Amino acid sequence: QVQLAESGGGLVQAGGSLRLSCVFTGSTFSSRTLAWHRQPPGNKRELVAAITRGGRSSYGDSVEGRFTISRDNAKNTVYLQMNGLNPEDSAVYYCATKFPGEAAYMIWGQGTQVTVSS
Repeated sequence: QVQLAESGGGLVQAGGSLRLSCVFTGSTFSSRTLAWHRQPPGNKRELVAAITRGGRSSYGDSVEGRFTISRDNAKNTVYLQMNGLNPEDSAVYYCATKFPGEAAYMIWGQGTQVTVSS
């Protein structure tokens, strides 16, 4: 089966850092685009960062310069390093994956909670 599993969420103070991890189960990791999304309480889910099979990354405007997405193909793992956290970053963070030719992310993890206190 193809699965994603996030870890690394928790409670941090404003200005702190967290690193999220997401492990992919399957044989096609190196061929996939990977992404992190988040959904604050009562808000819509938004794209935070994405990384292509070739290692090219992109970010949402609200996290540009603070978050870094990376991947380790040997470990089938994608990471999200989050620095300079503020309460507006509090959300459930989800990883997702798709092939480059697909229009939508169809495979999602269960999510991990990130809470930033002031």
